[in-house]
Amino acid sequence: MKKQKLDTANFIPYSKFKAEVFRRRPGVKKAYDALEFDFKIINALIEARVKHKLTQRGLAKKIGVAQSALARFESGRVDPRISFIKKVTKGLGLQLTLK
Repeated sequence: MKKQKLDTANFIPYSKFKAEVFRRRPGVKKAYDALEFDFKIINALIEARVKHKLTQRGLAKKIGVAQSALARFESGRVDPRISFIKKVTKGLGLQLTLK
């Protein structure tokens, strides 16, 4: 089987792609903005997990959930209950605070 060579000249940076999609399809921007809060929480928890040198598997075991459940949460594919977020924050030694 012959390997195909990728033509990188056809690739554009994600930031340009995102700007173009937002310009052409305002509904996409609206949906993206609506999820901003969710992704800020998820990103903060992923950064804390990495800072604590925990893998998804390690954190999942520590808090008593399946690694796949944590992966779905971190990818944003599920809308978790507050109890799940509290488990994750407690497992990372953090306290959930709203301002």
